[in-house]
Amino acid sequence: MTGAANRRQQKTWSMFGDVRRRPTPYEVVTGRFHYHFRRDPVPFEMDPEWSLNQWYLAHREGSPFQVDDWEGFRDPAKLTYRDYVALQHDREIYLDALVDRYEGNGTAATPRSGQANPGQAAPGRPGPGWVDTLRTLFVPLRFPLHVLQMVGLYVGQMAPSSYITNCAHFQAADEMRRIQRIAYWTRVLADAHGDDLARTATARRAWEDGPAWQPLRQTLEHLLIAYDWGEAFTGLNLVVKPAVDTLVNEMFGQLAEANGDRFLAELCTEFARDARRSQDWTQALTGYAIERRPELAGVLDDWVTTWRPRADEGVEGLAELFTTAPRPLAADVTARVREVHDEFLVGTSI
Repeated sequence: MTGAANRRQQKTWSMFGDVRRRPTPYEVVTGRFHYHFRRDPVPFEMDPEWSLNQWYLAHREGSPFQVDDWEGFRDPAKLTYRDYVALQHDREIYLDALVDRYEGNGTAATPRSGQANPGQAAPGRPGPGWVDTLRTLFVPLRFPLHVLQMVGLYVGQMAPSSYITNCAHFQAADEMRRIQRIAYWTRVLADAHGDDLARTATARRAWEDGPAWQPLRQTLEHLLIAYDWGEAFTGLNLVVKPAVDTLVNEMFGQLAEANGDRFLAELCTEFARDARRSQDWTQALTGYAIERRPELAGVLDDWVTTWRPRADEGVEGLAELFTTAPRPLAADVTARVREVHDEFLVGTSI
């Protein structure tokens, strides 16, 4: 009887500490998976002078963005891989139906001859002028979004806790989802308006040579070499991605709506769902860190001060393309992006 009582008193899941409760399924498959963080003398069980060990020591353990215990952070959505796949599976079913409906209606087709104003979009059909806007503003989006994906994967790879890694990797998967949908619709547009739209050279020409794209391109190329994990997280999640998300999901969605392209407007609304989830975990992480070390507000603010002008320049450059659409937006694109960005930063505790 005594032995049975002792067994009942034994703690379960001791790796989580004296929590006196059964961990949630989210914690069971996420907590303490990074065996290589703050491991003495080096992160990985290899030669201490090995380049990968030195990299992590310099850019993760050596980052000023540190708290005593990262394991206390939680994703507000508490997503596991299984949850994420189920969530996005449902959303993809919705998007498949959306694409089938608009593709079946011939939304991307060339307007009928005799249209009063062929430069503008007829109801449900893009006019030539709008197709030109898509060629210069929509089709090249694959390049900047790939950069957001790559930096997100880097942040996840370098993160000091698997709770953070999961958030960053799910965010990178969201970017790939956005890229794939844009690529598919580019192909649909090309079938209706000429193969040139879907050729890599078309997108590269705008991305590499188009004056409007160069400020954002320069910003993103600098972001790719922000090796400190804290700066990479700040530059991406606190500055560049929120600005690009607002520009693409909100402002381009409004531009599409104004020009009669209801499909792209609805597609951008769907992308905004993923962006909100990214902003939620970003604000949660900054709040978690600053609560434990208030001086980190200054560290993050310094990085934001460095990256904000670069992001603003990228937005200002692309805002010029919004003015060339058949029906330009009445709103000031740059001012709106900055307003939304300011509101987001207020929620980060910086």
